Amino acid sequence: MIMKYAVFSLGLLLSAAVQAARPNIVLVMADDLGFADLGCYGSEIDTPHLDRLAARGLRFTQFYNTAKCHSSRVSLLTGLYCDQAGSNQLSRGTTIAEVLRRAGYFTAMSGKWHLSKQPTDFGFDRYWGHLSGATNFFEGDGTFRYNGEKYDIPEQLNGRPFYTTYAIMDYALEFLDEALATDQPFLLYTAFNAPHYPLQAPEAAVKKYDGLYDRGWDVMRTERHRRQLEDGLIPAKWKLSPRPSHVPDWQSLSRKEQQWEADRMEVFAAMVDVLDENMGRLVKYLEAKGVLDNTMILFCSDNGACPFERTQGRYLKPWDPKSYWTYDSSWSMVGNTPFRLYKQNQHEGGISSPLIAHWPKGILVPGGSVSDQPGHLIDFMATFLDVSGADYPTQVGERRIDPLQGKSLIPIFEGKTRTPHEQLYFHFGTDRALRQGPWKLVSAKLGRWELYNMDEDRTETNDLSEGNPDRVRTMSQEWFRMARQVERLSGRHLKPVQSNLTRLNFRKDTSSGAAP
Repeated sequence: MIMKYAVFSLGLLLSAAVQAARPNIVLVMADDLGFADLGCYGSEIDTPHLDRLAARGLRFTQFYNTAKCHSSRVSLLTGLYCDQAGSNQLSRGTTIAEVLRRAGYFTAMSGKWHLSKQPTDFGFDRYWGHLSGATNFFEGDGTFRYNGEKYDIPEQLNGRPFYTTYAIMDYALEFLDEALATDQPFLLYTAFNAPHYPLQAPEAAVKKYDGLYDRGWDVMRTERHRRQLEDGLIPAKWKLSPRPSHVPDWQSLSRKEQQWEADRMEVFAAMVDVLDENMGRLVKYLEAKGVLDNTMILFCSDNGACPFERTQGRYLKPWDPKSYWTYDSSWSMVGNTPFRLYKQNQHEGGISSPLIAHWPKGILVPGGSVSDQPGHLIDFMATFLDVSGADYPTQVGERRIDPLQGKSLIPIFEGKTRTPHEQLYFHFGTDRALRQGPWKLVSAKLGRWELYNMDEDRTETNDLSEGNPDRVRTMSQEWFRMARQVERLSGRHLKPVQSNLTRLNFRKDTSSGAAP
């Protein structure tokens, strides 16, 4: 019988695959990394270390986030939907660190927090990183903390110029040294800020990609899609979503505009490359210490690729700390191949991201396997309860804890068909969605409800809402029930959709991002 969590895990038997020894857990989250931005998900970016984890482990093709930075972090930490948990205050949720620390785990975090207070206030024994939602990669900001104390950014760290992605791993490995000096299993949560803007990367990493993107986004997207098909990540029956009208044909740009756009994507690729390099440092460390086989590594992203044009006129070289580049919907369309729309939207481009799972002692399917069983960030808490034998509490201090929403991923690791979620609920701002089995109802920016069959059309190109008014009505009613009763939403979040508005269409904003 597949295990199912509601409130408590106490008294449930551990899976046969993990009874012998509780695993170490390494949970890694990238920031603004799209579904197609890793080599093992179709990208041309050089990511050999993550590709190797995928080749030895398991990739998910229908793993969901919340389409936004802070809300995804809430769900990852608590196993609840964001506002259900009390949003960034976590007032109705407990964290994976609090739960696992009570079960005897050494708990550490390195990287971006983006919630209230500090990680050391929510169960983490050790923390280094920034509390802000984004930071200068070379100079940092005033929110950096080291075990609760203010941290001043040095010019150099461990023999190299300070760069946040390297520093996050430097401190992650320092904390692992401390963990391995104890007899405790460990939880390490590593939250990279990369490849979130500003687009900044070391000079050598950027120059590695010089010229790669000169052919433009239309060609690169087609090639990513082809590789996804060849690798069996997606079925051929799902059409590649068309280039939206707010993204220009590459050939319509001037030579100067093309060069600027290609340069931007080169920096993004460099940031992903350096992130992968640091994942290689982590795996090499775990191998050298002899603990890799019984360490569950989960690598995910907080949302789809980001469309925000926020370049601030600082057109210096991207290895200059005073530079400030972003890219926009054009390249993020490539990052989210083959899906529609972006970060913030609850269409698949916003909520679909990679999940790579690697755990030699616990994943029983052959290396390189691909799972199309749907999962969600809320499932991490239940998974960790499963393997650790920890209890899920109803009260932590003054916080009354909501019932767990997630379900353990362990059956999928064991090659079983997991009893699926009856439904998955999505919300950010005025973007919303509900998935029930193969059916997905979705609205963007209060636009009319759209209905898609995910089995046949996960790229959301064939809206079935007009032919299924009863399903639209019942699913929309259920979304509002969840919004009111589970998430406790109010105000603008509960505004009805505007049925006279057609599918969302973005205007490409070049007011601050035109070629310098």
